[in-house]
Amino acid sequence: MTPKERAVKALSLQIPDQVPTFELEFQLTKELLGRDYLKQADLEQMTGTERERRLKENAELFVEVAERLDYSIIPLQSIADLDALITMARHMRSLIGDKYMIWAHADGTFAIPDGEHMMEFAYWLVDKPTEVHAAAQKRVDAAVERAARLFDAGVDCFILCADYCFNQGPFMSPTMFREYVTPYLAENIREIKEMGAWVIKHTDGDMMPIIDQLIECEPHGLHSLDPMAGIDIAEIKRLYGDKVCLIGNVNCALLQTGTPDQMENSANYCLDHGKPGGGYIFSTSNCVFEGLPLDNYLKVHRIWQKRRDYGQAKDYDSSASGS
Repeated sequence: MTPKERAVKALSLQIPDQVPTFELEFQLTKELLGRDYLKQADLEQMTGTERERRLKENAELFVEVAERLDYSIIPLQSIADLDALITMARHMRSLIGDKYMIWAHADGTFAIPDGEHMMEFAYWLVDKPTEVHAAAQKRVDAAVERAARLFDAGVDCFILCADYCFNQGPFMSPTMFREYVTPYLAENIREIKEMGAWVIKHTDGDMMPIIDQLIECEPHGLHSLDPMAGIDIAEIKRLYGDKVCLIGNVNCALLQTGTPDQMENSANYCLDHGKPGGGYIFSTSNCVFEGLPLDNYLKVHRIWQKRRDYGQAKDYDSSASGS
């Protein structure tokens, strides 16, 4: 199977030949390949042919990372300019054909406000609900319009990255979340799916008080299943494994500060409980962030390589395969 075919199988709650993998972000490119991604600030200093050349080189670097690490889904990120992303997406697709998925951001829903604006946001919800609803709709409309342009350029997967939860729970009560987020998240997901794209919903933190609402919105996949907030992939698989593809749960904190045994145990636990029956993509519980030792990430990556193949009896459950 191609890397994309593996991702499609997993996101369809079926069993591919191997467990696919990717990362929300891989920020150790310089350590891995000796080169770093183009940043928005870099781009703002460029015009004309130099800009186009550097954008294409940036796209090629994303592809090289995916090839080196056997990713099934390649991110389209590191810069914010939409026209630049479209240039990168077209070049990336010309290089890879249909071998990989390409993902981009497309979330219009409200996320946790920063500390400076948290109180202001809370008062806004209570004092001006009609205005809040109008703003929520406008944000989703803009996100879907942006996604449509990227889809036309070759992006076939969108990850909705508005974070809703702290380690202690969501930033809104479940009742308020149902009013101000859930209907707009459902619309955001539905309209992107109607384009023919795949949709993954990301949030860190303890999502358990709102997970039923997230599942109700029908994303293909759910990321990041944050173990630092007490999310247990075994329990999520038991409760929701027939409804959504599970992605993540390998503990990022342990990859930075844990012992070798703790890192290995986290990776093996995810494979033990996520892999059987399909509908699972291996990844860390957030991203491979700058400062995380590359050797630690490669350690769990090798565990995935050793265990990614399906076919063993303990990994196969035909009743859950969707086929």
